[in-house]
Amino acid sequence: MDDLENAILICFESGPVEASLKPQAAAYCQQAKEAPDICRICIQKLWFCGLVQVQFWCLQTLQDVLRASYGSMSLDERRFVRSSVFSMACLEGVDNNENVVRVVEGPVFVKNKLAQVLVTLIYFEYPLVWSSVFVDFMGHLSKGGVVIDMFCRVLNGLDDELISLDYPRSPEEIAVAARVKDAMRQQCVPQIARAWYDIVSLYRNSDPELSATVLDCMRRFVSWIDINLVANDAFVPLLFELILSEGLADQVRGAAAGCVLAMVAKRMEPHSKLPLLKTLQISRVFGLVSEDADSELVAKVSALVTGYAVEVLECHKRLNSEETKAVSMDLLSEVLPSVFYIMRNCEVDSTFSIVQFLMGYVSTLKGLPALKEKQLLHITQILEVIRIQICYDPMYRNNLDALDKIGLEEEDRMSEFRKDLFVLLRTVGRVAPEVTQHFIRNALANAVESSSERNFEEVEAALSLLYSLGESMTEEAMKSGSGCLSVLIPMLLTTKFPGHSHRLVALVYLENITRYMKFIQENSQYIPNVLGAFLDERGLHHQNVHVSRRAYYLFMRVVKLLKSKLVPFIDRILQNLQDTLSQLTTMNFASRQLSGTEDGSHIFEAIGLIIGLEDVPAEKQSDYLSLLLTPLCQQIEKGLMEAKVASGEDFPAKIANIQFAIVAINALSKGFSERLVTVSRPRIGLMFKQTLDVLLRILVEFPKVEPLRSKVISLIHRMVETLGPSVLPYLPKALEQLLADSEQPKEMVGFLVLLNQLICKFSGSLRGILEEVYPVVAYRIFRVIPIDGLTPRTGAVTDEEMRELIELQRTLFTFLHVMATHDLSSVFLAPKSMTYIKPMTLLLLNTSCTHKDITVRKACVQIFIRLIEDWCPKSYTVEKVPGFQDFMIKNFATNCCLFSVLNTSFDFNDANTQGLLNEIITVQKVMYERFGNAFLMHLMSGAFPSANCPQDMAEQYCQKLQGNDIGGLKSYYQSLIKNLRLQQNGNHVFR
Repeated sequence: MDDLENAILICFESGPVEASLKPQAAAYCQQAKEAPDICRICIQKLWFCGLVQVQFWCLQTLQDVLRASYGSMSLDERRFVRSSVFSMACLEGVDNNENVVRVVEGPVFVKNKLAQVLVTLIYFEYPLVWSSVFVDFMGHLSKGGVVIDMFCRVLNGLDDELISLDYPRSPEEIAVAARVKDAMRQQCVPQIARAWYDIVSLYRNSDPELSATVLDCMRRFVSWIDINLVANDAFVPLLFELILSEGLADQVRGAAAGCVLAMVAKRMEPHSKLPLLKTLQISRVFGLVSEDADSELVAKVSALVTGYAVEVLECHKRLNSEETKAVSMDLLSEVLPSVFYIMRNCEVDSTFSIVQFLMGYVSTLKGLPALKEKQLLHITQILEVIRIQICYDPMYRNNLDALDKIGLEEEDRMSEFRKDLFVLLRTVGRVAPEVTQHFIRNALANAVESSSERNFEEVEAALSLLYSLGESMTEEAMKSGSGCLSVLIPMLLTTKFPGHSHRLVALVYLENITRYMKFIQENSQYIPNVLGAFLDERGLHHQNVHVSRRAYYLFMRVVKLLKSKLVPFIDRILQNLQDTLSQLTTMNFASRQLSGTEDGSHIFEAIGLIIGLEDVPAEKQSDYLSLLLTPLCQQIEKGLMEAKVASGEDFPAKIANIQFAIVAINALSKGFSERLVTVSRPRIGLMFKQTLDVLLRILVEFPKVEPLRSKVISLIHRMVETLGPSVLPYLPKALEQLLADSEQPKEMVGFLVLLNQLICKFSGSLRGILEEVYPVVAYRIFRVIPIDGLTPRTGAVTDEEMRELIELQRTLFTFLHVMATHDLSSVFLAPKSMTYIKPMTLLLLNTSCTHKDITVRKACVQIFIRLIEDWCPKSYTVEKVPGFQDFMIKNFATNCCLFSVLNTSFDFNDANTQGLLNEIITVQKVMYERFGNAFLMHLMSGAFPSANCPQDMAEQYCQKLQGNDIGGLKSYYQSLIKNLRLQQNGNHVFR
């Protein structure tokens, strides 16, 4: 063994080697690779060295050299490599030397590498240099299995490395592949096909592995050779004979099925493909799919049958004549039962999309005037396929019930997987509604009666089918119970489903009831059944907390729809909910097994919706509300006391209890209208007002606990809607406390949103409060929001802080707009507020000119319109706001009404920008009405000249401004701006 062989062995050594040896060996091998005679060295060792590591290294080196340096190699060197490698592949010796090594008898990885070297030579030399490679190779096939195997490896390598479109190819590789295929078609493909036939016929029994290898090689080539070379009277009978021969190895039978599938899937025009598909008589293999479902043969035959069905369906879609459509439909009818069987019982090939195929078939049925008996049977079989496919695997039963990590992942996976199947179900339901509903009814009945191991999965699947069906049903169909619905829904409500203790069954059951509530609204006799389902262990009292938690929400939705029809059942409902409400209002938050403070609040909303109706007698209504509000207020009071003395670990739990009680009161109040609590039954209003006293204590005692603060603000929002004007006496104290603790931008946003609601609700009634509040708001905001707006600036401002500032700025503009449009602009003129007029108007001016959001700019212009109307009467001697008129004429009119519009970013083709332009035109009309000639003089002598506007155009605009044609004014102003842009290139800068 020489040094190179030693170095190669060290490089391939996977065990422990002296640390310095491997790098040295690698360097030595690399040095050898760069030697001028490396090709001869490699060929020599391939002939006479029996070490497989050395053989592989030499073959890899030859391939690398050919790929990198073929163009610079001499003709003799190329010829030497070509003849040597070909001789090795064909079992030819060297000068009759019997001691040569037979590389083709080596391990698989060496034989594959030898084939790759030959493919590399073919890449460069076929057909121009080495035109006889395939013909010469076939001359050696008579030497037996070793050479035949190598020939197949070369053909397979050619497919892998160059021809197959399964891999991305460079333009150069695509061109070479076309060259090789064209030459092979002209020269040798018919001979190769004949060789495939002869070899398989000869070796089918004696060497099944070799026969399967040849068939697999043939399968790869069918896609691009002449189809008649394989789809003929010789090959087709042979292939089917192989597939159907029970005594033959499954490996050969499966490979033959793969060849037929390649013929079926070959790209052809549909008018040529359909006769081929018919000629194959594929029905001969249908019986094989019912054999051992786990066998490789059944998998191969299943792929053949489904592939055949896909191609027949494609032909049916693409052919137009009645005759060909009839032929394709007959072929489909013949194959579909087997396809359905495969979908139900076998592992489906990954390239076959069940949903896509079935959707395609159902689409062919849409246009038919009426479905035949066989097609209706197919519809039922499709529905059965859907049912089986959506069933959960029993192995995940416990995980799904507990909803652990594995169960959550499986539920998410199935949820995604089911989407397309449910789309298919609804499509089938539109094509054959009665068959679909009848199938679902039977599925439910079978699931109830079934005692199989998959009982839970079958029940859940049947209920999921019913739920999905409802998505495509019209409201009218729901109400009338069209088709089988009048049977299905009563069946749903009156049946005790097995597996109801399982989370998924219980959830889909409750979701179904909620989905079909339109039917129950029209059929009140089923209301007791609905209440039973929600109030017993199937719903709110289910053993699984995930079910009971969801049931709270769904019950609230049911109550919203039934409302007054539930009044006779109030006592029953409250009695059944007594333990639930008691649990939710206990102080031990951890014992509720709920993930957040708002879990469970929907049940209070549901109760509020029922007891808040005027149909409920006044006395009873007060009693009901007291039974709910009293423990909730007690929970808050107790929580406040305990939170004061709670340790670090206990404090969050105490706060959580208070939070939940606030949320529950909020939810409860949603069922009570303002008219009821303030006009018809003021006693109810008084009870809610008393809760406000309790809430204000929270703001006083825990002003800095953000979760409590946000919940209190939310409840004040709610009470404004519920109590109306009667809430006003409570507002000064509440707002004073909230404002005192609104130091941060995020807190100010919440405070302003509340003020906006109050202003919209009470308008002028809030003036006195706002005169006290606004100066503090303005002081805090103008400390953090500069008058030139928010721009990226230096300093330690994080992204989150900037986002909060932007939100505060936006909310401020909304607040100012609400103030101005609700006749409250006088608040800005109160003595304490006057100092903030200048920063406010400068911020509004900058925003109206430059803000990126057009809707914000529009709002700012609207604010100025209202300020002009409120502060500048048509005739006055003393200005309400000294300097405001001058500011509007010189600053606003020039910068907002002219320069901002001249900027090319002002897009006249944008709908929002057109809305802003309307407001800019309106504000100019208002300024002319209020400021008269002072405004016109500025336009003529200041604004327009600064924009280099011609005198005649300026005069014409002023004339139109004095007229009454707003549309004409806008049109002229738009054309004037466009003309000025052309003259000035839009280079005006806001000043």
